[in-house]
Amino acid sequence: MHDGRVALITGANQGVGLQVAKELVANGLTVLVGSRDLKRGEAAANEIGPNAVAVQLDVTDTVSIAIAAQRIRDEFGQLDLLVNNAAISNTTFGSLTDEEYLKTRTASGAPLDEVRAVWETNVFGVLAVYQAMLPLLRESSDARIVNVSSGVGSLTTNADPTYPYHAMYGPIYPASKSALNAMTLAMMIELESTKIKINLVSPAFTSTNLNGFAGTESVEDGSREVVRVALLGSDGPTGTFTRWENTAIPW
Repeated sequence: MHDGRVALITGANQGVGLQVAKELVANGLTVLVGSRDLKRGEAAANEIGPNAVAVQLDVTDTVSIAIAAQRIRDEFGQLDLLVNNAAISNTTFGSLTDEEYLKTRTASGAPLDEVRAVWETNVFGVLAVYQAMLPLLRESSDARIVNVSSGVGSLTTNADPTYPYHAMYGPIYPASKSALNAMTLAMMIELESTKIKINLVSPAFTSTNLNGFAGTESVEDGSREVVRVALLGSDGPTGTFTRWENTAIPW
């Protein structure tokens, strides 16, 4: 058995995931740096330093997930914190004109292959990792799951015609986050009778590869709420959906 808290972060080789990994290690956790590309994960772990361990983990590949889960069981015996961070916003943005890209935001114009590709990572990938890692989380006396969502997935907010971004809600990335929120609610209900806590968090509009570095917040600022919630103790809340600092987001 490993001595100390063990965290797994998916998509931790860059952006918010990397920043969260750095801060959790600084707070004394052993962090498993989940990365689809093992070499990039190893580079990230080396950048973070001791107590960061690269783990090959492609959230769209059930074999990869199963191998990662078995490695965690063999080397650490349990998992105390799972941060489902891996996400993509699109696969075609760089190859589209602005007019073509705007069409993908509409229900009638979104290519189904693109919807499926984004949802495969942002929705089904999270569920697959949850299913594989739950037995390890059950071995912990103080387990928490943090699912990194987005305020753009709030159905309540986006349904308001006066909301400034109302017209930008579409079936690819925003709806994938709405679906992630629904999956998280299903997880919350399943875990109600257990000691495992689960929370949804929206980072800020952070400058990362996810948005082509168009975000207005630094990675450090954008990661603050994820880190805050990840470090909540056993007496901390469960079932919340928040942004910095502890501001509730309507579902």
